[in-house]
Amino acid sequence: MDAAKRRVLEAAGWTVGDAADFLDLNDEERQLLDARVEIALAVRRQREACHLSQKELGLKLKTSQPRVAKIERAATDVSLDQLVRAFAAAGGQIVVKVAKAKPKKGKLTKNPSQGILIVEASASR
Repeated sequence: MDAAKRRVLEAAGWTVGDAADFLDLNDEERQLLDARVEIALAVRRQREACHLSQKELGLKLKTSQPRVAKIERAATDVSLDQLVRAFAAAGGQIVVKVAKAKPKKGKLTKNPSQGILIVEASASR
C-alpha cells in the first residue's frame, strides 16, 4: 500500500496492518506463520523450476493435486512436515543451521543467549 493511501485511511480512523496484526499473533506465532508461507512459496518455485505439474508432484508425494495446491498456499490443515516433504519431493535440498543472535550495535538484547534457526532451501536438480 502506498504511503498516501495509508495516511488517508489512518486519518479516517482505519487501522492498517497485516494478517498477523489482524489475528493478534504473538512473536512466536508470527515467526511460524512467516516460515510456513516462505516454505510454501519455495515449494511452488521449486516445482516450477523442475517443470513439474501439481499432479506430478502429488504423485511423488502419494497425494492428490488439490492437496499440492493447499501445500503451495500454506493452508492451515497442511503441517510443517508436509511442507518440508513437498519441497524435498520437488527436488529441493534443505539445510538447517543454528547460530547465536548478534546483539544490535549499542543495544542490549532481552535474551543474550537467544539463538537463530536458519533454514536454507536450495534448488537442486
